[in-house]
Amino acid sequence: MGRKRKTKIFMIMIAFVLFLAGCNFNSSESSNEETGGSEGETKQVLNISTTADIPTLDSTKAHDGIAFTVLNNVNEGLYRQDENNEPIEALVTEHKENEDKTVHTFTLRDSNWSNGDPVTAQDFEYAWKRVMKDASPYNFMFVTAGIKNSEAIMNEEMDTEDLGIKAIDEKTVEVTLEAANPLFQSLMTFPTFLPQNQKFVEEQGDQYALEAENVLFNGPFTLVDWTHEQGWKYEKNEDYWDADAVKLDAINAYVVKDPAAGINLYETNKVDRIVLSSEAVDQNKDDENFDTILEPEILFLRFNHNHPVLGNKNIRQAVNMAIDKKSLTDVILKNGSTPLDGIVPKGFFKSPAGEDFRDINGDFNTGTVEEAQKVWETGLKEAGVEEVNVSINIADSEDHKKVAEYIQAQLEDNLPGFKLNIKAVPFAQRLEIEKAIDYDLSLSSWGPDYSDPMTYLDMWLEGGSANRMDYSNAKLEELVASARTETDLEKRYQMLLDTEKILLEEDAAIAPLYQDGTAVLMRSKIKNLLVHPTGASFSYKWVTIEE
Repeated sequence: MGRKRKTKIFMIMIAFVLFLAGCNFNSSESSNEETGGSEGETKQVLNISTTADIPTLDSTKAHDGIAFTVLNNVNEGLYRQDENNEPIEALVTEHKENEDKTVHTFTLRDSNWSNGDPVTAQDFEYAWKRVMKDASPYNFMFVTAGIKNSEAIMNEEMDTEDLGIKAIDEKTVEVTLEAANPLFQSLMTFPTFLPQNQKFVEEQGDQYALEAENVLFNGPFTLVDWTHEQGWKYEKNEDYWDADAVKLDAINAYVVKDPAAGINLYETNKVDRIVLSSEAVDQNKDDENFDTILEPEILFLRFNHNHPVLGNKNIRQAVNMAIDKKSLTDVILKNGSTPLDGIVPKGFFKSPAGEDFRDINGDFNTGTVEEAQKVWETGLKEAGVEEVNVSINIADSEDHKKVAEYIQAQLEDNLPGFKLNIKAVPFAQRLEIEKAIDYDLSLSSWGPDYSDPMTYLDMWLEGGSANRMDYSNAKLEELVASARTETDLEKRYQMLLDTEKILLEEDAAIAPLYQDGTAVLMRSKIKNLLVHPTGASFSYKWVTIEE
């Protein structure tokens, strides 16, 4: 080993010491000592890594997987997901429906916020109406759930007070739907439907949810430390209504953007579970704790449809065709990801006849480099330019940088006159840039909110908070609206298939890249860690540590 290599490793180790000290979290060993327990008893402390900081702790504003996971573990709504990803009663003790299943009445159990206040029906009414009043990023979930008047409120045709939720008394919540909705109960597990304590939120004002002390908790854990861009710490909520089911005493979450740092933290027993970079897969694939998971999350390129060149369909189609996605997944990523030429991923949802959505609709915008170049030339002529110089907006994670560099090389090599500049920013800032549509291309990801193809298809509605590229198509709008109320499952499924065809075949509106895979190392002593394909990624409520 050369001197430069030794020096680099030494500096990384020094950085780890400073990093851990800055977080003020305990290592596995010191955490175990802190939490006590009988001699010989395994200490219940979980140490995990995450790729980015928490963008927000405000459930009405959260719109990413990291925030959803934190909120899922420090808060409690009407329902939460179980080990089979099915909704189970959380704060609900009784759920009644009227005959046509449009009015749902929930009775709440006794539970408290972390400041001692009781959780009431009014907390649900306040939070839900706040989502609609503030035009929150996930207010479209209320339309998806079919909450009465939610769409009219989004369109500013009705007032927020007309939303179909009402606190009958302190323990009774009444929710009214536009029509019966088979997805309704599953959607209630989603963090956007969590309650909030109105008095506390209003007391905090613009400081609400900016720090751990500026938010209340009513879930399995509380957040006791949050050092921005470094990590956070959960502790068991002893006042949680189901505290006996929670075995963990604490969870330390470390923000680790450098894959090499993650490996070192794992090897030195500072963390128990890490996501591996592509370089680390080859070195660790024979480890007994190694595993790959094919996720329903998709990675794709957004185009700014207002851009004078990227607004051209042929240009977008050429970009789709010019990228070798199989080499991207098999050579660059190597983490179990698979190429994707649609927007609904493989293995996510089957038709009423049992066929996979992806198999039925097939692939879109595929072809050879030569075919891509012909489409490219047509697009350049239509746009009246001879070359294109644009930038791509990406999060500053290592994997996203690699993907962007690969795309840059592919497009510059395969499309004459194409120049792509990479702009890496923190994850939260990437989202803000997308929302402002202040980009040319953006490397984006989307994880499903619920188990239905609509979760990938209704995000392209004009003006929707998930659109983020000023795309619109009237036929797509009509199909989505019809599919939301269609009770014939065969007809509805065909509507969903046709919606994807409009997005990709007719408009080439985005460039799908791959269905995400995750390569992980997780110690075998970690039991009952629930990984969910929709909504929040993880539930820690039932985790135990065994030796």
